[in-house]
Amino acid sequence: MQIFLNEKAFSVEEGETTFAIRDNVKPDADIVVLNGFIIKEDTSLKEGDKMTLIKRGETPTNDELEGLLVARHTPGVHEKVKKATVGIAGLGGLGSNIAISLARIGIGKLILIDFDVVEPSNLNRQQYFVKHIGMLKTEALREILRDINPFVKVETRNVYLDGSNIEESFKEVDIIVEAFDNPKCKAELVNTVLHKLPEKPIVAASGMAGYFSNNMIATKKIKDKFYLVGDGISEAKPGCGLMAPRVAIAANHQANTVLRLIVGEEEV
Repeated sequence: MQIFLNEKAFSVEEGETTFAIRDNVKPDADIVVLNGFIIKEDTSLKEGDKMTLIKRGETPTNDELEGLLVARHTPGVHEKVKKATVGIAGLGGLGSNIAISLARIGIGKLILIDFDVVEPSNLNRQQYFVKHIGMLKTEALREILRDINPFVKVETRNVYLDGSNIEESFKEVDIIVEAFDNPKCKAELVNTVLHKLPEKPIVAASGMAGYFSNNMIATKKIKDKFYLVGDGISEAKPGCGLMAPRVAIAANHQANTVLRLIVGEEEV
């Protein structure tokens, strides 16, 4: 019978149990994960089960690390996520949060596009640090993602996106994420993708300013291949700013929508 131990094929006898495998392979492991869930009781293994053995505080080798990063995934997800390429337009409050969530799930490749640099007022909601002030957002985010998951391929483009380069910029990706602050830029990107790249799903956002109710933020399927996150009302304006909690809620709606599309769930 074959299972997967730390994401590698591993042969076991019928009736073998999780703790017996632990005791034989890594007796000092104090965390046993079975099919994405930490177990406390010995369990019989079945064909195709995924089992991970972890010792608290131990730094894994590079060969071991990728398997351990996905130990808590729902089974069957990583194989699909690893093959996907996602393009993110804008690396501010939405884009930086989305990129980090996608890196944490082990996305295969990210194409990150922004022309701006990190400045102090970004730090209230964007996933940068004081040390990144003055750096190109593309380079700062590449550095952060490398520290989170070095197995994600990251390609950066320091360009201002408009109707003249949107199609070329995203022709290689599987899914496009709109993460701009400017409403006109949002509209131009979405309309260009819908008309020139109609086969590619696009996940956009509108309405996440202020500190209004969490539950107003929702994900809607506007039409085939077009998904929109937000409350559709709370735009940033004088007296109504952008802050980390609500922006991050919207960003992770977008990231989860990307994940659902990758695994074949096209409805919201």
